[in-house]
Amino acid sequence: MRPRTIRLAPGADLDGFRAAIRHLVPAEAAPEAVTWVEGEAASLFPEDDAGAPGPALALPRAVAALVPSVVMHRDPERYGLLHRLIWRVAEGERHLAEVASDPLVHRLNLMRKAVARDLHKMHAFLRFRRAGSGEGGRERFAAWFEPEHHILAEAAPFFSARFPSFDWSILTPDGSAHWDGRALSFGPPGRREDVPEQDAFEAGWTDYYSSTFNPARTNLAAMRAEMPKKYWQNMPETAAIPGLVREAGRRVGEMIARAPEPPVKRVPARALAAMAAQEPASLDALNAAIRASEPLVPGATQAVLGEGPLGAAIAFVGEQPGDQEDLQGRPFVGPAGQLLARALVEAGIDRDRAYLTNAVKHFKFEQRGKRRIHRTPSAGEVAHYRWWLDRELAFVAPRLVVALGATAVLALTGRPVPVTRARGPAMFGDKPYAGFVTVHPSYLLRLPDEARGEAYAGFVADLRRASILSEDPAPRLGLLG
Repeated sequence: MRPRTIRLAPGADLDGFRAAIRHLVPAEAAPEAVTWVEGEAASLFPEDDAGAPGPALALPRAVAALVPSVVMHRDPERYGLLHRLIWRVAEGERHLAEVASDPLVHRLNLMRKAVARDLHKMHAFLRFRRAGSGEGGRERFAAWFEPEHHILAEAAPFFSARFPSFDWSILTPDGSAHWDGRALSFGPPGRREDVPEQDAFEAGWTDYYSSTFNPARTNLAAMRAEMPKKYWQNMPETAAIPGLVREAGRRVGEMIARAPEPPVKRVPARALAAMAAQEPASLDALNAAIRASEPLVPGATQAVLGEGPLGAAIAFVGEQPGDQEDLQGRPFVGPAGQLLARALVEAGIDRDRAYLTNAVKHFKFEQRGKRRIHRTPSAGEVAHYRWWLDRELAFVAPRLVVALGATAVLALTGRPVPVTRARGPAMFGDKPYAGFVTVHPSYLLRLPDEARGEAYAGFVADLRRASILSEDPAPRLGLLG
């Protein structure tokens, strides 16, 4: 077996490594016969190895994902370790990268995690300082950072996306990155002294950091774990930390001394009296009162009322109307409602014979351009509508009420309960109907495609079980309310 030497560029030479591997694997060059060297020079291969690299290798996804991260690690053995991994995969161990207990895989995964941590630290702890004006009078900034690994090229696009409107340079002992408002470029190593001293903005930032420092949560071990001291010299706010820690005890004492008396909870007597005075005699009268009420959160087009027959065996309570429900004035007609309709059919439930409503009757949203984006109602907003929901269900008189999601559970019980813990049959306090808890269909829409199928099947199974319980005059229930 003839020994070979592969010479790659300094740093993270991913392209060079890929080209070399595409030559070595088809040539059956075993890892023990190859020496990997980092240097400025020359060809990847000696003259007698000359020739174009082979075609791209069909590597398992886990291996292909591991290579770019490990190449950025500073360990000089990284290329040889990756060669060993790819060699073993090519020899038939196709699932090797998924065997976490394998010593080689374990070591490579530790290297990958170290690189990911280093990227996170650079994103979090790099600080720019004003460095005059750039091209066209644009503000120019500079920063100094000392990464543990060769991550500069990988980290730089984060800063160009975050700070596109001014020119900047990031200087490190390994190289430099530069942004001119149009493109990233990379250059030779920089020096710390090329970055200006603290500017006025940093002084203001330090004052802000000091004002938000919570002395009651001072935990030096946790601070050092998240913000290692090696980064402190490049971060202006860290100069204030020793003094803030020394003063923590005194400041906590002052906070306790200034603590106000807890407020006395007052029963909203006027509101309750007003509700009692308009006690409706029918569901139609209740709906008329809801329709005439002002939305608690302004902006909704109209109140969206419940839909379905009185005496329905099963009722479904969702969170609040969405954009389409608000426009059409009907519950569950948007994307989540369409998914619910499909699941009801598969569970054997006739939507026309069920009752569908929401805990909150008006659409709460945030305007983003032309789109209205759903916002989760607060506990106070849910409580505001709870009186109406209780009376609505009293008029409908279902045998079983299905709470779709956490907001519905809060409305029916008066307290927050995790859906994952309460999922299944339940009893909502002293309500005259049985209860059942499952997820809201909008939760399924937010899942990635690969997880949605299984979650949807579980949702249909819940609905099928709820349907059976709605036909049982005495279902066995768990205590929830």
